[in-house]
Amino acid sequence: MSLSVVWNNEQEDYEITSGLIGLLETILQKAGEAEGIDEGEVDLTFVNNERIHELNLEYRGIDRPTDVLSFAMNEAGEDELEIHYGLAGEDEELEEVPHVLGDIIISVTRAQEQAQEYGHSLERELGFLFVHGFLHLLGYDHQDAESEAEMMSKQEKVLAQVGLTR
Repeated sequence: MSLSVVWNNEQEDYEITSGLIGLLETILQKAGEAEGIDEGEVDLTFVNNERIHELNLEYRGIDRPTDVLSFAMNEAGEDELEIHYGLAGEDEELEEVPHVLGDIIISVTRAQEQAQEYGHSLERELGFLFVHGFLHLLGYDHQDAESEAEMMSKQEKVLAQVGLTR
């Protein structure tokens, strides 16, 4: 098994190309290597500001759009199996179901606004938001200056490895 991205596009503001998905897959591999994660699945959805606003209100109680939301799936209790297996018929072997690390939802609309505001490419902004969301799936946060500096450093190292510097 390997680290992979399963993606879905629910917006019409920007065409999601195979080149962009390839870049995000590379970012995922680099971020995974840096964190010692070499297998699992990340579900990525591209949305617009209206949809991410709805999700932000529903799940976080914040009544405004945001750039990225992350929903981790790795909160298994001690008694729960960490590897999940699919069902099989009598003549079939059990197949391993990918371990889903969680969901990352990115507002392409907000990413476009931020890329323009910060003076860099949309690909750089989407890459930043993706690695930011991935780190949240692994339990990183930025509630104080120290944890924010740690996350920022990790994000910038990964983005530099794929040539997405400011």
